[in-house]
Amino acid sequence: MSPTRLSTVVLDAHDAHELAGFYLRLLGYVVRGDEPDWVLIGPPPGTEGTSLAFETEPEYVPPVWPTRKPGDQQMMLHLDIEVDDLAAETARAVAEGARLAGYQPQDDVRVLFDPAGHPFCLWVETPE
Repeated sequence: MSPTRLSTVVLDAHDAHELAGFYLRLLGYVVRGDEPDWVLIGPPPGTEGTSLAFETEPEYVPPVWPTRKPGDQQMMLHLDIEVDDLAAETARAVAEGARLAGYQPQDDVRVLFDPAGHPFCLWVETPE
């Protein structure tokens, strides 16, 4: 086994605290570190999950998804968030500040954009 492990995914934004607040509400996470231009959040103590960090980047440019033309800032990664009720959690994410993408490629997935424009997917497991 490797002595290394992935601990955190870091997202840039114009305002790290604003974006962290969105994901705190969406995921039920808690703040684990807070600095003027950086916030670390993660699952509550005793629960598992991947931590997220947010860094203020004044020159941040939101990605375009799906990419429409050469030169657009392309999506470099996205978060997949499993939910039990796709319709209800999509509505809750929108109420918290997310925006539903115009293109939805699958019935069991909803593509949304967080307040900084990062794409993320809510998905529900479907029987095979």
